[in-house]
Amino acid sequence: LKKPHIHRLGTPLWSITKKKAKEDIVAFAKELLQILAKRKIVERPPYHPFIEQEEELEASFEHTDTEDQKKAIAEIFRDMENIVPMDRILTGDVGFGKTEVALRATFRAILNNKQVALIAPTTILADQHFEVAKKRLEQFGVNVAKVSRLEEDREIKKIFEKTKNGNLDLIIGTHKLLGKSLEFKNLGVLIIDEEQKFGVAHKEHFKKIYPSLDILTLSATPIPRTLNTALSGITNIS
Repeated sequence: LKKPHIHRLGTPLWSITKKKAKEDIVAFAKELLQILAKRKIVERPPYHPFIEQEEELEASFEHTDTEDQKKAIAEIFRDMENIVPMDRILTGDVGFGKTEVALRATFRAILNNKQVALIAPTTILADQHFEVAKKRLEQFGVNVAKVSRLEEDREIKKIFEKTKNGNLDLIIGTHKLLGKSLEFKNLGVLIIDEEQKFGVAHKEHFKKIYPSLDILTLSATPIPRTLNTALSGITNIS
């Protein structure tokens, strides 16, 4: 950890530090507004439904969809069928089926020849998502890979190469997905799990590179900033 500098209050150095911090905050806020404005005017082709395959995936789910899950899936699909990029927050308590809803969105994107990235804050969570995705989606020919601290560098390099070439449909990982070395051939959807564990810069990283990206944020405990964007209409909430 970096040792913080301590300044005596009221000194010239403290004033300079405060001034610099304020300037950085304003600059970052302007950058966020520019990203948001760009996403508001950009368009992308709609995601078309594949009824037969999607019903087969639904039938393979070992539980019955709850009414809230059905409603959330319908709202997400409606976003995906629009020409405006999705920016939706999916909130619900732990164990109430957010992952299954995200899987349905993932499958539709892949059926429309798009790649999907799922980013989780911990290796354990990334591993859980990977195991579920493999179990549910590989039977449909979906190529899934995981990137975390448990994978060796040479394995990660191979996964990134497959992602760049379009030979990987779904990549699941931790903060390692935020590196500059990761490129996509046709990224369509980003799913962020437990968004409160990521900083603002992390969450805006992909938006900056891919303005037309569809974003689905999963959270059991949305942070005030996220709730504010939802309640103000900047993002949608399920």
